[in-house]
Amino acid sequence: MNANSKSVPSIRRAKTNAPASPVANAVALREPVFETQELGDAMRLTVYVPGVAARGVEVEGRGADLTVTARKERFVRANFTALHLEGVQHDYRLRLRLGTGFDFAAMAAEIAAGVLTITVPKRVRAAVAGRLACAA
Repeated sequence: MNANSKSVPSIRRAKTNAPASPVANAVALREPVFETQELGDAMRLTVYVPGVAARGVEVEGRGADLTVTARKERFVRANFTALHLEGVQHDYRLRLRLGTGFDFAAMAAEIAAGVLTITVPKRVRAAVAGRLACAA
């Protein structure tokens, strides 16, 4: 060993499965801004998803949960490292627990200018429907 050389300490790094930088995970999902409005016989959910076209929207009602996934069209390759575009490239996912009082099979959705509007009708309860049928 030379008299002028210095010993370099060994560096140990823990192995992780996480990406090395946020840019490496360019297809991450974030929760969009949303509003709910209670109507007489339904609920209106307004979800703000700028940059998303109709073909990129998937709405699924399962059990008591409503899941909205909105994917942006990619103008930049997903594996391309771009400065300051990491947050802009994220897709959206919204999960809401609404309960079993809604009829997800009859819901309707429309999107215009990055605003997704979903109308989910309420279920008619069997006891109330039975009373209405008997009273009529």
